[in-house]
Amino acid sequence: MNILDKIIHRKKEEISFSKAKISLQGLKNSEFFNRENISLKKSLQNTSGIIAEFKRQSPSKGIINDKVSPLKVISAYEHFGASGVSILTDKDFFGGSFEDILNVRNHINTPILRKDFMIDEYQFYEAKSMGADVILLIAACLSPQQTLEFTELSHELGLEVLLEIHTEEEIKHYNSNVDLVGINNRNLKDFKVDLQHSVQLKNLLPENTLSVAESGIYNIDDFKYLKNKGFDGFLMGEYFMKNTDPAQAFEEFISNTRVQS
Repeated sequence: MNILDKIIHRKKEEISFSKAKISLQGLKNSEFFNRENISLKKSLQNTSGIIAEFKRQSPSKGIINDKVSPLKVISAYEHFGASGVSILTDKDFFGGSFEDILNVRNHINTPILRKDFMIDEYQFYEAKSMGADVILLIAACLSPQQTLEFTELSHELGLEVLLEIHTEEEIKHYNSNVDLVGINNRNLKDFKVDLQHSVQLKNLLPENTLSVAESGIYNIDDFKYLKNKGFDGFLMGEYFMKNTDPAQAFEEFISNTRVQS
């Protein structure tokens, strides 16, 4: 059983527990359920293109940074020009929580991506209830039919969809309703990073598809390379979070991209 299989196995247990704790109606009665969502698609086209991530840990890296406040870091991401913010809500493997989104939602006007392993309809109502604007669909966890159904459900709830792929086979999960396609530079099964592989996949997508390079962007040269290859967005977390002050690291990175653009 690889790490992705372990995560999905645990996720099914977690969802069963959540369903027993809070009903769908309970989620619909939440503070944020009826709020109007903020479009990441529009934001990517009008700002820096960077979706800055708040991530405490990962299965491949262990603890990255568990000493900083989500509100402080995410507010700085917004202040210095992030197109969106990504917040991990998986607890066991990434050290995240629903509260990380709930605690910042009223303080920022930047679109929030709930980054988790979405495998059940219930999770989409959760995402809406906590104030997320966008959800992640990971093709490696789903069938093409599930991707289509979850995309339709997301749109019914007013959520945008970022579909993540890593292989040519997973392009079959794409459908015309998907808002953005993320190409993971890191293989979720063995964690190897290959930027050139991502560029090759991007070139196989339908024309005018908004594309996001995900993970494994370790320096300004990686960013410039992917930008020059036509990516519209860049999901980056570890690069900032590995610093004692992620906010400062983000400010410096944004400044450098402007100087070198």
